[in-house]
Amino acid sequence: MQRFRAALVVLGAFAFGACGSSSGTAAKPDAGDIDGALPPVDAPVDTAQDIVSDDTGAPDAGTALPAFPGARGWAAATPGGRGGQIIRVTTLAVGGPGSLSAALATAGPRIIVFEVGGVIDLQGARFLSITQPYVTIAGQTAPSPGITLIRGGLLINTHDVIVQHIRVRPGEAGRAKMSGWEVDSISTSAAYNVIVDHCSATWGTDENLSASGERFLGATPDDWRTNTSHIVTFSNNIVAEGLANATHSEGEHSKGGLIHDNVTRIAIIGNLYFSNNDRHPLFKGGARGIVANNFVGNPGRDAMRYNLSATEWTGHPPETGQMSIVGNVYQAGPNTMPDVPLLRVTGVGPVEVFMMDNVAKTMAGADAPAIGGTSAANAVVVDAAPLWPDGFTAMPSAAVKESIRANVGARPWERDAIDMRIVELALSGGGAIIDSEQDVGGYPVVTPTQAPFIEDDWDLLFMVRKDGTNVRADAGATTDDGGATPEDGGATD
Repeated sequence: MQRFRAALVVLGAFAFGACGSSSGTAAKPDAGDIDGALPPVDAPVDTAQDIVSDDTGAPDAGTALPAFPGARGWAAATPGGRGGQIIRVTTLAVGGPGSLSAALATAGPRIIVFEVGGVIDLQGARFLSITQPYVTIAGQTAPSPGITLIRGGLLINTHDVIVQHIRVRPGEAGRAKMSGWEVDSISTSAAYNVIVDHCSATWGTDENLSASGERFLGATPDDWRTNTSHIVTFSNNIVAEGLANATHSEGEHSKGGLIHDNVTRIAIIGNLYFSNNDRHPLFKGGARGIVANNFVGNPGRDAMRYNLSATEWTGHPPETGQMSIVGNVYQAGPNTMPDVPLLRVTGVGPVEVFMMDNVAKTMAGADAPAIGGTSAANAVVVDAAPLWPDGFTAMPSAAVKESIRANVGARPWERDAIDMRIVELALSGGGAIIDSEQDVGGYPVVTPTQAPFIEDDWDLLFMVRKDGTNVRADAGATTDDGGATPEDGGATD
C-alpha cells in the first residue's frame, strides 16, 4: 500500500495525558499548507477498490468522480443515483404517488429531488427504509424550508446511497415512556458505499446516527466486516439531543451514534455531537475508522468510547479495533460528569488508538484527560494512524468551531429554529440532555411550500447549483394557501 510522508510526530505518551488547546501534541502546520490544514498523517492508505460496485445497474458515470465536491472518506466516490432518472417528490404525504416513500421504493439508479418543502410525518412508523441501491436524496433541491421527517427514522439497508440536507426528528411520537418505541434518527444496516452529509439527526429514542449490521455473519473476521456496514461517511451532520428518559424499553437512552461491531472504513468527519448522554461516537468491538474534525459539546457520561463486550463476543476471540482520532474538539457542558475523557475504553480486547491535535476541555477550562476508562490499558497508542482514507486532510482543531458554525447540519444557509438553537447552545457551552421533544418546543410546524425543480439550474453530476451557491432561488415558491414565501438568503459556500 502507498504511505503518506510523515508530516507530524505524536508522542505515544500523549494519549494518557490531557488534551489542551495549546498544541503540545502536534507540530504547527507547515507554511506551505493551504489554509493551515493538517497534512495527511503517515498511515496506510486503503483506497477501497470496491467503492463502485460491480452489480448490474451501476451507473458508469460514477467510476472516476467524487460523489460531490468535498466528499471525503472511503465512500467519497460512491455515485449514488448519478446517471439515473430524476424522480420528483411532489407531496408531503407519507406514501402514495409522488411521495418520498414511493421514490425510495423505485428500482434502478435515481436522483430524488423535491418540489415541496415542509414536514413529512411518518405517523409512528419506525422508519422509512431504503432498500433499492444507487440513489441520491437531494434535500438541497427542496424549496424553503426544506424537508423534515418526524415520528420515525430513516434506515439505509442497501449500497451506493447519498443522503444530503434532510432533517430527521423521531421524538416520542406520542408513545408511553419505556414502551419500546426505539428509533434511530438515521442509521445503516449492512450497508456500504454510503454518505450521509449535511443532515440533522435529533431526538432519536435509540441512537441519532449509527452504522450497524449483524455482528458475526460469515465464517471469518473478513466475512464479518464484509457483511455488516462498511465504507460509510458521516460528514457535516448535527447529531443532537438523543432523548434520555423517553420510550426506550431500557429507560435512559440518550445516545449520539453507535458504530457497531466489525464496522470498518467508516469516516466520521466534521459533525456536531451535542447533548447526548454518550456515544459521540461509540465504536464497538473490532470497529475501525477515523473520527476527525468533530465538535462534541455537553456530553453526559461519555464523549467518545470504545467497547468490546465479552458477553456479546462469547465464542469469538476479540478483534482489534482501530480509531484514528484527529483534530476534534470536546467541550464539557452543564450535564457532563466529572473527569470524562475524550476517549473512554471499556470491555475486553485491544484497540489501536492514534490521536493528534485534539482539544478536550472541562467546564472550568482545564484540560480533560485524553484516554480513560476501566480498560484504558487496552488502548494501544500508536504513532501513526492505523488507517486513513486516501486524499483526506484534516483541518486543524483550532478551525473546527467556526467550521461547525458555518457548515454543519441540513441547509446551513437557512437553518430551522431547532438547528439554530442547537448550534448556538453547543458553541456557547450550554445545553441540556432532554427527555422529550416537548422539552424544547415539540415537533416543528411549518407551512408547506411548492416550487418546480428546474434541471437546467443544477449540475446533475454532483447535485450542486450551477451558479455556485447552496441557496435555491425560490422566488416562485408558493405556500399551499397561495401566499408567496420569502426569498432564501444567507451565506453561500
